Amino acid sequence: MKEFTNRVAVVTGGASGIGRAMADRFAAAGMKVVLADVEESALRKAEEEMRAQGAAVLGVLTDVSKAEAVENLAQKTVAAFGGVHIVCNNAGVGGGFGPSWTQPLQNWEWGFGVNLWGVIHGIRTFVPIMLKQETEGHIVNTASMAGLLSSPFMSVYDATKFAVVTISESLHQELAMQQAKVKVSVLCPGFVNTNIATSDRNRPTQFQPGGEQQFSETEMAFASMMFAGIASGTPPTEIAEKVFTAIQHEQFYIISHPEFLPMVRMRMENILEQRNPESLVSTGLIPNKE
Repeated sequence: MKEFTNRVAVVTGGASGIGRAMADRFAAAGMKVVLADVEESALRKAEEEMRAQGAAVLGVLTDVSKAEAVENLAQKTVAAFGGVHIVCNNAGVGGGFGPSWTQPLQNWEWGFGVNLWGVIHGIRTFVPIMLKQETEGHIVNTASMAGLLSSPFMSVYDATKFAVVTISESLHQELAMQQAKVKVSVLCPGFVNTNIATSDRNRPTQFQPGGEQQFSETEMAFASMMFAGIASGTPPTEIAEKVFTAIQHEQFYIISHPEFLPMVRMRMENILEQRNPESLVSTGLIPNKE
């Protein structure tokens, strides 16, 4: 994609973190931006700040886990700006933590609803609109390095992100087969300094687990390592710049943290050699910060 001025970008999870940084980058390129988020106070604040900076911006309160909410987002986007050229299916939550067999059902339902169904709804709603326009366009689906690597105690999150990667790969092939002007990228960041560790602030009541989960010392140590990684992670603005460059160059895989690639290689080699999975911590490839 080469033309950005006066084109329209939609960013879910756009009120903070990577989403907000992408929205700012698109606005800096002269795009009209639609921010979608479930956290209304943050959404209105981001909308006001961007407008004060001169951006053409629209904030739409959106729960991406609901098809009708994403359809409403698309309708309001087209009504306000006449079309859509970039869609970043970026909204995401941590979803839960712990051994797979102890994860409450509510964690699975909430995590899949936002991280996976949000992407599905975004694709099903926006791709037909973009194809009908017959103009350059780009879909960016936010996965994670957790979509390329399996970690202990993160089965809910990992499962959603693996699904986003494969859906994106399928979508890329499908659009290429019909020589569409709409391209696809999948974003797989490592540790980024965002609010994902506190995503429970937006967890709906019906997805609140009954009772308090108990964690072992090993589980707590792993969680502390992950939280420390996020707290000291890459600024979202750097990720947004990589996304913008990938859109310009029609780059599918956006790997913002190449230091994780040896782990991806190890996983692929284990599969090819039919070896059992290895612990990422025990290999020393993920530093144990405890």
